[in-house]
Amino acid sequence: MILGLIFAVAGLIVLAFAADHFVAGAARLAVFYNVSPVVIGAVLIGFGTSAPEMVVSGIAAGQGDLDIGVGNIIGSNVANISLVLAAAAVVRTIPVDSAMLRREVPISVASVLVFALLVQGEITRFKGGVFAGLILAFLVFVLRSSSSTDGSFAGDVGEFVGDEPVVVGKAATRALVGLAFVVVSSYFIVNGAERVANALELSGGFVGFTLVALGTSAPELVTSVQAARQGETELLVGNLLGSNVFNSLAVGGIIGLVGPGPVLDTTLAETGSVLMVVIVITSAVFMLIGGSVGRNKACVLFFLWVVSVVVLSGGDTAEAALTVLR
Repeated sequence: MILGLIFAVAGLIVLAFAADHFVAGAARLAVFYNVSPVVIGAVLIGFGTSAPEMVVSGIAAGQGDLDIGVGNIIGSNVANISLVLAAAAVVRTIPVDSAMLRREVPISVASVLVFALLVQGEITRFKGGVFAGLILAFLVFVLRSSSSTDGSFAGDVGEFVGDEPVVVGKAATRALVGLAFVVVSSYFIVNGAERVANALELSGGFVGFTLVALGTSAPELVTSVQAARQGETELLVGNLLGSNVFNSLAVGGIIGLVGPGPVLDTTLAETGSVLMVVIVITSAVFMLIGGSVGRNKACVLFFLWVVSVVVLSGGDTAEAALTVLR
């Protein structure tokens, strides 16, 4: 168990840094080659910021640990829109502009609903293909409906690229090394999560929902709180909503195509999916009411995250504690 925790925690720490370097290096290369900010923001950064969930869940599914991959997706979606958003809103009220309420919020909610419906029973390659088709349709819609001067994408690109001149060799090395560490650290995370689950007699889905999802969502948590402290909240909600779209459709597509099979943890697939949908819809209603998320709403969202962990534990955590004490 201790070795599993070391593998998982160390892997998650490395993954957080590696993913950022991979995205920054790739974004700087794209800027050097004059790729449109809309393409960089919607495609490259969209996939890049979901790389932790994508690689971890893909490796887990490929190794036959589909529950860990599904738990990671559900847990990340819940954490993004409850824990991460709540932490930022405690620091500062987070505004949500009307354009986002009309477009990003409905798309994010719809993506989560689709994943919740298709994850029931088993994830087949056909379902994986559906997820993949939907994420491609989403990207086409975003690219066609966004102008090349879209401020949100320009802000995303600026956040990762910075002001320094682009050195191609340095940027390429940064992206490749970052990607390599993302893959290697993900193997350690999956291996560690499996060891912890077996040692404490916890389901792989619950470990994926908690330990793995919290780790893969840690970069969003840190950057969101930092953005709130600095008053740079314009992109915060959009990034979290977009992350849920990529988690549900892109990551869902990968696990379906790479490692299809039955979801053995029925509590995760059924109760977890319902909790995810309830929390996502609640957050959407909060955004619609008043066009912002403040401390009172943040407390409710955090409470819902805690409730989801307690409900999905199903008494397993108490047994795990007894196992550790023995």
